[in-house]
Amino acid sequence: MRAIWNGFISFGLVTIPVSVGLAQQRSDVSFRTLSRETGQPVRQKRWDPQRDVEVTPDETVKGWEVAKGRYLPVEDSELERFAARQEKTIQILQFVEMPEVDPVYFERAYWLDPQERAERPYKLLARAMEESGRAAVGRFVLSTKEHLVLLRPMDGMLTLETLYYPEDIRMRDKDEIVERLGDVEVSDAELTMARQLVDGLSKPFAPEEYPNQTRAALLEFLEAKAAGTEIAAPEEAESPAPVIDLMAALKASLAAAGGGGADEGEDEDAAGKPAARKPAARSRAKAAAKDDDQLDIEQGRLRKVEGGGEDAKEAAAAPKKKAPAKRRKAS
Repeated sequence: MRAIWNGFISFGLVTIPVSVGLAQQRSDVSFRTLSRETGQPVRQKRWDPQRDVEVTPDETVKGWEVAKGRYLPVEDSELERFAARQEKTIQILQFVEMPEVDPVYFERAYWLDPQERAERPYKLLARAMEESGRAAVGRFVLSTKEHLVLLRPMDGMLTLETLYYPEDIRMRDKDEIVERLGDVEVSDAELTMARQLVDGLSKPFAPEEYPNQTRAALLEFLEAKAAGTEIAAPEEAESPAPVIDLMAALKASLAAAGGGGADEGEDEDAAGKPAARKPAARSRAKAAAKDDDQLDIEQGRLRKVEGGGEDAKEAAAAPKKKAPAKRRKAS
C-alpha cells in the first residue's frame, strides 16, 4: 500500500502506529481538450477579464465573495493562522454503535495499515470493535486540514472514513421530503406484496457483479475508433411508463422476479386431478377486493413466485371461509 500519512491511533493510554492509504480511486475515462485544427492539447490561462490580459501566479490572490460580484482579497499569510496544526495522531473521541452513523455522512474511505511490530495491538483493537459492533469517532489532520473521521472494522482490519460535518449535510431538503411523505398512506395488501418483492430480489451483496458498464462500452468504442472500426450506436432505452395501478405493477414485478405469473401452475382436487386454472383477470379482481379471505388466498398464490414450496400450494388450494365446505388437499 502506498501510504499518504503516517502516525498513530490514540485512545486512552494506547497508541498504535499506522499508515493511511487510499481505499478508493475513480477509474473514469479521462479526456484532454485539443485544438481541433492541430490536434494538440490546449493550455488554460489565467486571464484578467477587466484588463483583458494574462496574469502570472504572482499576480493572483485568493478572494472571498462578500456580495454578488464583490470580493475581499485574503493573503495566504492571513490564512495560515487558521490552518490545522500538523499532528501525527488519530485521536479517538468516542465509540458508537455502527448503525448510528448514517452513510450520508461518509466522504472518503482510507485503509489503515499497521506499521511494523504494531500488528498485535492493531488486531486487538479491530477485533474488540468488530465483536462489540462499534465504530470509533475521532479527528485527525491531513494536509493542514482537520477531518472528523470514523474508524470501523472490516474483515479483521480497520478502515477510516472521513465524515462530512453537520453543516455540510442538506438536512432541510431531507426534512421537506419527510414532511411531504407524512400524509401518504399505503395499504396492508400493497405493503405485503412489496415485502415479497424485496424478499424475492434479496441476496448477498457481490460488487463484482456490477461493473461499470458505461466505462466498458466507452473503452470498447474508443479502441475500435482508434483501430479504424465503426461501432453502431446503442439503442436508446425507453422511458418507463408511470405507475397507475400500483397493485398490478407489484404483481407483475413479483411474476417477473420468479419467472412466471402469480397464477402460474394448476391446483389439484382431492382425487389428485388438476383443477381448472382460473383466469388471470379474475385473480387480479380478487387481489383488488377488500375481502380478507380472498386476500389471503391471493397472497398464498403470490408466494409461489418466491419458491413454489408446499406452503404456497396449500395456501393456493385453501377454500374460502364463506364457501360450503369441502377442503381440498394439496399435493
